[in-house]
Amino acid sequence: MSRPESLPLRLALLRTLSNTIARLLAAAMLALGAANAAADTVASAATATAVPAATAHGEELVDRYAAGAQDLINLGMYYLGIRYRLGGNSPETGLDCSGLVQNVFRNALGLDLPRTARDMARLGDKIGFQELKPGDLVFFNTMRRAFSHVGIYVGEGRFLHAPASGGEVRLEEIDKRYWTRRFNGARRLLPGAEGGPALPN
Repeated sequence: MSRPESLPLRLALLRTLSNTIARLLAAAMLALGAANAAADTVASAATATAVPAATAHGEELVDRYAAGAQDLINLGMYYLGIRYRLGGNSPETGLDCSGLVQNVFRNALGLDLPRTARDMARLGDKIGFQELKPGDLVFFNTMRRAFSHVGIYVGEGRFLHAPASGGEVRLEEIDKRYWTRRFNGARRLLPGAEGGPALPN
C-alpha cells in the first residue's frame, strides 16, 4: 500500500476513514449484542468442545493481532508529513507525539487512549526492546523525565512518531544511539501472537 503524496488529500482521506470507522463500530456493537444474546442459549455446549474451542481461540488471537497491527501501520502511513504542534490532536492543525498515537489507535481500531504519553505507559503489557512487534507503543525520555515521548513501532527497526517543534510526523530508526539511550520500554495493547504484519510499500 502506498500513501498519497498530497497532504490535503491525506487529510481528506483521514476524515473519511474516521467517519466510516465510526459507522462500522456502531454496527459491530449492535451485532455483538445480538451475538451475546444468542450465546447465552448455547452455553451448555461449551464443556464438550473446550479443547477445540481453546485451539480456535488461540488461532483467532493470532489473526486479530496481525490484522490489528497491520491496520495501525497502514493508517499510520497516512499521517506522515503532518506537522508537529505541541498539544495538537488534529491532523488538520498539527499533532504532538501522544496526539498522533491517540489518533491512529482511535481511527484504526476504535480504541480511545489517554491523552499523554505518561498515561499511555500505564496501559498494556510491558515489553522489552528485543521483544518489539509491530503495533507496540515505544516510550522515551526526551525531556529529562520518563515516558515523555511515545511512538508506534512499525517493524523492521523503525517507529512512527511526531518528533518536536519544527518537525513533522516521520519514521525513525529505533536502534540509533539517541533513541536507544532514551528508551524507557514498550507496551503492547494488542493480543500477543507470534510473527506480525509486513510494512506497506
